[in-house]
Amino acid sequence: MALTLLSGFSFDYDNLFGEGKVTQADLDSYSDALKKAHEAMKVMRSDGVIKAHLSKDGTPEKVYFSKLPYITEENGKLNLNSPASIKRLHDFTERIRNNVDAVVSLGIGGSFLGNKVLFDVFCGEFWNTWTKEQRKGLPKVYFSGQNIDTRRTGDIINHLKAQAEIVKTHEQRKFKVMLIVISKSGGTLDTMSNFMVMYDALKKVDDIEIEIVAVTDPNMEKKTLLKQLAVENGWETFAVPDGVGGRFTIFCEVGLTTAAVIGMDIEKFLEGARHMDEACQNDNMWENPAMLNAALKFAAAQKHGRNIEVMMPYGDYLKSVSEWYIQLLAESLGKKFDKEGNVVNYGRTPLVAVGTTDMHSQTQQHQEGTLDKVVQFIKIAKWDNDFVIPNVFPNAQKLADISGVTMSEALEVARQSNADALKSDNRYNACFTLPELNEYHLGELLYMLAMSVAYEGELSNVDAFNQPGVEAYKRIMGPKLQELKRSKGL
Repeated sequence: MALTLLSGFSFDYDNLFGEGKVTQADLDSYSDALKKAHEAMKVMRSDGVIKAHLSKDGTPEKVYFSKLPYITEENGKLNLNSPASIKRLHDFTERIRNNVDAVVSLGIGGSFLGNKVLFDVFCGEFWNTWTKEQRKGLPKVYFSGQNIDTRRTGDIINHLKAQAEIVKTHEQRKFKVMLIVISKSGGTLDTMSNFMVMYDALKKVDDIEIEIVAVTDPNMEKKTLLKQLAVENGWETFAVPDGVGGRFTIFCEVGLTTAAVIGMDIEKFLEGARHMDEACQNDNMWENPAMLNAALKFAAAQKHGRNIEVMMPYGDYLKSVSEWYIQLLAESLGKKFDKEGNVVNYGRTPLVAVGTTDMHSQTQQHQEGTLDKVVQFIKIAKWDNDFVIPNVFPNAQKLADISGVTMSEALEVARQSNADALKSDNRYNACFTLPELNEYHLGELLYMLAMSVAYEGELSNVDAFNQPGVEAYKRIMGPKLQELKRSKGL
């Protein structure tokens, strides 16, 4: 059983729904809740209202992520995607082409994870080793700010210094580095500490020219710390819009700045998300990918105790998709209180896995461990540059036996074998299939997952758009840092 869209995007739930799995009776018991959830999504789309959703300061806050796939003039008033903002991103691409040698993207949470998805999927591991011609004049890309790790920060600084020395020697010019610092407030400890250390170290190097781009709250009347710094120093800025939580920002300028840096087709990415949003407006659950996905996973957890979801894409460069999903599911649904203030301690636990790598590590647990998991596969139907496994050692029968098929065919045999083995022992699993790995289909997948957690928030009656648990440690961390400074006499 599968829900397949006209685009070819497919959600195969055969190993998740039916006798001995999530049943029709299970779903029927949530019939009224599903209707209410769907109506809530309509209201969210039309005016941004989600029942009982408050910002971290306790005031009502709109939710606008569902507007991001639509490029309209109206969105410009909300600092969302508009014709003008998309043109500006294209202009940004051309401004840095053949003008910037290296970009360091500094962010944490969605400001890192979403950007890393785009880089991994469309650039891959070896982008920074390619020649400038192979990169079509676009810069090398590095990520920082996602941890307060002094060794790695030092390694990036030293690496950029070494690159600058090479450029000075061979081209007799300065090495141009652009630091893109992403923080709505400008007070994010992890990101800003890396930014300040890196900025201070690099500006002392004569052979390096630095440019700063700030992605932050665009409010000019009540400027954030980072916005104020950008204004005072004349830095170019992009927007972290109100009403779009970090885990959804891959579809706005937070993620799209990275898309622009690597020359990605931004319109196709948003088009895929938009067409998925249109599919998710269907009242019929069996034709609405996000509602169906949310309902099946919700029922699997509530009725059958499957409260862990293993996101297992088959493909190395899709690992970051799984890592992005970790934040999406954990922050959206891991909540102590429901919307009425009752203690519910709700939430499914997400885990990262990659096929076939983790078939040789985690699958033992998936196959024979506690019956508490749904394994969610992601499959690419058609890969670019597929290799046929050659029969280069014909006298070695075991190696000859795996020759003659393509690597992608062997990958799919492995995935299907994993799915079948899990099914044989009542281990729930499902599969999302992308026809190809391109901007359009990635946009479909990511948006569907984002909309799924919105549906599940309504089904479980928790606020899928706040993150009070994150604020808890931040309230403790600030005073501890001040205490540390006092102890050092600072």
